[in-house]
Amino acid sequence: MAVLSVLVDVLGRPNLWEVMMELSKLMLPLWVAVFVGVGVGWAWKPKWITNFPITSSSSITSSSGAVGVGARGFSDSKQVGSHLGTSLSRKGEEERSELVDEADFRHLWQLVEVKDGGPAWIQVMDRSTPTMSYQAWRRDPQTGPPQYRSRTVYDDVTPEMVRDFFWDNEFRSKWDDMLLFHETLEESRTTGVTMVHWVRKFPFFCSDREYIIGRRIWASQGAYYCVTKGVPCSSVPRQSKPRRVDLYYSSWCIRAVESRKGDGQKTACEVMLFHHEDMGIPWEIAKLGVRQGMWGAVRKIEPGLRAYQKERASGAPLSRSALMAQVNTNVSDDYLKALETDDSELQLTEASPGKRSGMNIPKLLVVAGTVALACTLDQGLLTKAVIFGVARKFWMRMGRD
Repeated sequence: MAVLSVLVDVLGRPNLWEVMMELSKLMLPLWVAVFVGVGVGWAWKPKWITNFPITSSSSITSSSGAVGVGARGFSDSKQVGSHLGTSLSRKGEEERSELVDEADFRHLWQLVEVKDGGPAWIQVMDRSTPTMSYQAWRRDPQTGPPQYRSRTVYDDVTPEMVRDFFWDNEFRSKWDDMLLFHETLEESRTTGVTMVHWVRKFPFFCSDREYIIGRRIWASQGAYYCVTKGVPCSSVPRQSKPRRVDLYYSSWCIRAVESRKGDGQKTACEVMLFHHEDMGIPWEIAKLGVRQGMWGAVRKIEPGLRAYQKERASGAPLSRSALMAQVNTNVSDDYLKALETDDSELQLTEASPGKRSGMNIPKLLVVAGTVALACTLDQGLLTKAVIFGVARKFWMRMGRD
């Protein structure tokens, strides 16, 4: 009420010049606060970034280890020297193996073979470049965030190269501009299970996100089943910033396929990716943003892969994490045959252009909700694809209106 009375008094002045001068005096503190806030925002740097240790990419060697095939049809393909990463006792090895275990392999295999018993996949994208093709599907489970399935085929690259590329944290920082920090917390020298700590960067109006990820690779008939998922970790205390993402699943199957050149040679590499995580926003808004930003994000991966090929061809030493990518658990043919006895199969469905899944949200509500969430949300992972995809969609619609 005091502010209102002062404003009425100012507007009641008989001279327009006096009114303008008084209003300027009232607005001056506000503008000073705005400029100070902008200056602090540009100059501010989170303390936790400088406090994190830098992971070194020391050159290490690996040696083959003859390990017998286990009763469940698994064996470890390589063992790495004890100086690689944190040395674990036998008990520690067993505990780490349980973080990413046989059940995770079986689930990924079922996803690849479309035998996991989940809802039908709806195709949402089919794009390509001269050296790459990309298809994507989405499905909406009864509980949890939307799930995504994609198939990317890269020409003239081996599965082993792609496997190492996606596992190589040291090189990832050269092409993934969202990765602020990475550290290997623990490693298993026999199973290849690793626990890594990531911090990913987000736009200035969202806090950065922290991940504790368990990783492991299985090898079967020339294919690599790579599982990465969020795991608990008591050695890294939870902080208010960056926010930790608990629900995270991003796994893929890598295998050689025939080239699009039509020569019948398997010189191309297929990557089947399955991804979902808790974005902390309404699913309909998330789906809109992901669909709009998906292709742009995918196209940025291939230049990184080609640069990785060139670096490896130059004879550069393998990084720490790339060497761990070669510690795989072999899957026996008998075990795969046992899995294949489950003949349940789901039908892939095309997205109907005349129908929209989920509830129909008005344009104004989508825009207002997106802006509010971008400025205030402090839960889950809000990816670039969501934020800028929704913004792009909004401006395109505004232009048509």
